[in-house]
Amino acid sequence: MPYNFFFTPAALEKAQEHYGSPVDDVLNFPIRVNAVSSLKPVYAHPSDYGRNVRDEFGVLWSTGVTDRGIPVGPCITVPDISKYIFPDPAAPYRFKHLGDWLESNKENFTFITVGDLWERATFMRGLEDILMDIVVDPGFVHDLLQAIADYNINTMDILYEQFRFDGIVLSDDYGAQSSTIMSPSDWRKFVKPPLLRMYTKARKYGWVIFHHSCGHNTPIIPDLLEIGVDILHPIQPETMDIFKLKKEYGKDITFCGGISTQKLLPMGTSEEIRNEVRKVKRIMGKGGGYITGTGIMLHEDVPLDNLVSLIDEAMV
Repeated sequence: MPYNFFFTPAALEKAQEHYGSPVDDVLNFPIRVNAVSSLKPVYAHPSDYGRNVRDEFGVLWSTGVTDRGIPVGPCITVPDISKYIFPDPAAPYRFKHLGDWLESNKENFTFITVGDLWERATFMRGLEDILMDIVVDPGFVHDLLQAIADYNINTMDILYEQFRFDGIVLSDDYGAQSSTIMSPSDWRKFVKPPLLRMYTKARKYGWVIFHHSCGHNTPIIPDLLEIGVDILHPIQPETMDIFKLKKEYGKDITFCGGISTQKLLPMGTSEEIRNEVRKVKRIMGKGGGYITGTGIMLHEDVPLDNLVSLIDEAMV
């Protein structure tokens, strides 16, 4: 059964001290993921980037080594994009690392992350403001999301022209702990149409579509299936009944994730973790359509014994 894990820098260091480096090769991950580069790395160390750093979109971020950082300064302060100039999607720094990486991983199944859609809008405008804009200025929300989709589609065109790989990752969190961030009807009205455009482009290029969305996404999974998702990640077990999802949609989609990072991995015992991994593999993997993984990236709060129990059991 395939498996794949994503690590924060601290968790990756812990894994590499135990298994060796690079951990993807040592553990023979069948799936390899890289991303188009940003001026601000996902984990921008304060010692290298300062307390805050601005990305290519003009958004000001706090820096940190335990998460991607927090957007603290939106670049669109009024609901109007008529004067906003998007960064150059063809900027060389975005792609210069991908050729060598793809060559070194040509025996694996490779994905490239192309960017955010809804989440990019929340970074640019601010989450609270854009949620209010949905009600008071829906035209602006439509315009912003379509413009972000245009930018991502341009990125996809460049990737297709320059490289050969197997699939794309779209990263967009639609869920909170017990509900979607916006109503499902608003998601269908605002997010689904530009997302469909991105999916359609991916289909044109023959790519597998790996969609990351944290939180409770149950109400919109049929919509994601309708527009062509192949793999849904990370199916957090604290937010959705993953076994029910398997029963209802397992014939139509591949699920990736499902091992608890909120409670089990940081606080459980080695035996509890091994038992849960076996259970999830048995149920979610029945008939195929499952990639063993965790409910979000592995963080530094996971003890080494638990990390090893997870990975070793996943590889059985």
